[in-house]
Amino acid sequence: MNILKLKDEITALKEKHNAIILAHNYQLDEVQEIADYTGDSFGLSKLAASTTADVIVFCGVKFMAESAYILSPEKTVLQPDLKAGCPLAESINPEELQAKKEEYPEAAVVCYVNSSAEIKALSDICCTSSNAAGIVNSLEENQVLFVPDKNLADYVAGNTEKEIIPWDGCCATHNAVTAADVHELRNLYPDGIVTVHPECRPEVIALADHVGSTAEMIRFAKETDSEKIIIGTEMGTLYKLKKDNPDKKFYLLSRELVCSDMKLNNLEKIKAALETMQHQVTVPENIRKAAFRSLDRMLQVKTNKTSYCQL
Repeated sequence: MNILKLKDEITALKEKHNAIILAHNYQLDEVQEIADYTGDSFGLSKLAASTTADVIVFCGVKFMAESAYILSPEKTVLQPDLKAGCPLAESINPEELQAKKEEYPEAAVVCYVNSSAEIKALSDICCTSSNAAGIVNSLEENQVLFVPDKNLADYVAGNTEKEIIPWDGCCATHNAVTAADVHELRNLYPDGIVTVHPECRPEVIALADHVGSTAEMIRFAKETDSEKIIIGTEMGTLYKLKKDNPDKKFYLLSRELVCSDMKLNNLEKIKAALETMQHQVTVPENIRKAAFRSLDRMLQVKTNKTSYCQL
C-alpha cells in the first residue's frame, strides 16, 4: 500500500476513535514519524494520562502498554503487535521475586520500570534509569533488592552507600556492547564523544564520556559542543538525534544495538489496531492498584533530577 495513503487512513482512524499514537524512541522511523508523541516509555505513559484521548496506541513493548493502562485504566490501550515483549522484563517472575524477598526480608525492593505489572505490584517502589540512584538513596532501608537489570544495579551501586542486591537480568541489546566496541569507535573517531545507556556493561560505562537514559542522551547531544557523537543505545534513537541535530554526526557504538521486539510494530499493524480495536492490554485491578502504588511512590520522591519520567 502507498505509504502516504496508509498514513492518511491512520489519521482518519485516530480522529474517529479519539486516539493518540505513542512511539518509543527505539521504534522504526516510519512509526516515530506518524506518532503524536515520541519519547521514553514511562514519560509517554504519564503524558498519555494527561490527555483527553480515549484510545492509546502504544508502539513499544508489552510492559510499556501495561504502564499506560496502570496510569489510565479508563482508556483503551492498544499494542499493535502482542509479540513485542522484553527479555529483560521476562527475566523475572512473581514467584522468583517473592522467594528472593523472603531471602532478604530487611531489603527494600526497587523495581526498574522495565518490568511487568506483576513485578511492579510486588515491589516497594519503582525507578527509571535516570532517577534510579536518587530513588535508592531516598529510602530508609540500607539494603536494596534491585530488579531486574544487573547492569543498572551496578551503576546505582557506584552512586550509593547502600548495599545493592542485583537481580541477574539484563537488556540483551545494551548488554551486547563491549569495551572493545568503545575502543574501536574511539580509534575510528578520535574527536568523537561517547554517550551510553546505564543498561550497558560496567566496563562500557567506565569508558564513556556520558551516561544517561535515552532522553538524557538526546538532551546531551543537543547541549554538547562535539560535532561527532558515538551512541551507545538502540539504533532507533538515531532518528530523533539526527532530526534534532542536523549539523552533527552520529555513530552507533555497535551493530548489535538493535532490539528486534521494538521493530515489530509498523504502520500496517497500527492501522489494523485502530480498525479492530485490538490488541487491548489490561491489568487485573488488584495488580494494577499495587503497581500504581509503586509508581506513584516513585513520583513523590524528589531527587536531583528535573524529571522522573525517563526510561
